[in-house]
Amino acid sequence: MTKTKKFAASLALACAAFTTQAVYAADVSNGPAAVEIADGAGFFGRLIQDVTAGDTFADHYTFTLSSATDFTASLFSYSFQPGTGLDITGLDLYRSDGTLVTKGAALIDDGIQQWQLTTTGLSAASYYVQVSGNVLSQPGIYSGSVATVSAVPEPATYGMLLGGLALVGAIARRRKS
Repeated sequence: MTKTKKFAASLALACAAFTTQAVYAADVSNGPAAVEIADGAGFFGRLIQDVTAGDTFADHYTFTLSSATDFTASLFSYSFQPGTGLDITGLDLYRSDGTLVTKGAALIDDGIQQWQLTTTGLSAASYYVQVSGNVLSQPGIYSGSVATVSAVPEPATYGMLLGGLALVGAIARRRKS
């Protein structure tokens, strides 16, 4: 019986040696956060800490456009040296229903990562910008901005145009007389 117990214990130990606990990357994404766009610009960002290297994130920043517009989003991720902090893998624009509108492009990737996305003729609707990436080491930080430019001139623009033309016409008429 002693031999049976020793055999069972050694068998259990051998099996335990071959079955190591798998380490999976955790999803450390934040919930959706609203970006207030005031005077054509809005800002977002995140400090990522108390996480493990290899963790992933896909943060959503929501906003609503009230009129047709051209849209630009920029993102910067800072680290003290290459290979630390965050590895940004995407900056993408989606409609609120999850339909991809456009993907951003990485511009710089050397200690400071820079991403940008631009689209023209974006219709009035709700959207979100998704920032995705991996944690290389902590802490990691990114910050971004969104900018909108109205695609259609506002009524005040037409009023100033007509006022300027009237002024030029009055000056020309006065010179002629």
